Amino acid sequence: MTDAPETPDQDAAQPVRELAEIPAVEVISRAAVMLMSSAAEKLGLADENPDESRHRDLDEARRVITALAGLITSSVEYLGPHAGPLREGLQALQRAFREASAVPDEPGKGPGEKYTGPVY
Repeated sequence: MTDAPETPDQDAAQPVRELAEIPAVEVISRAAVMLMSSAAEKLGLADENPDESRHRDLDEARRVITALAGLITSSVEYLGPHAGPLREGLQALQRAFREASAVPDEPGKGPGEKYTGPVY
């Protein structure tokens, strides 16, 4: 067995998991991680200087963070040990949004705060 990196042909040989076989907690967690990644990109957090990021779009970030808050809040009872880290990630994004805003929203009015309550 070698430590050679996988090639696209090797990836194609891997069995594809049927969606019906994937546990709901994994589907929800993956969706949450995708929304978190999108929000971070739209906040410019992937760039060295977020204020100058060509990807920064606070209107889009607000939408994604609100969707993330709705997903996490509505499914928290099913997330088990994943709930804490997902909530912490959401709160970090909400705080980053507040810091990035020229005129920050009032507490409780920021993205997703109608689901999570105020984030300071």
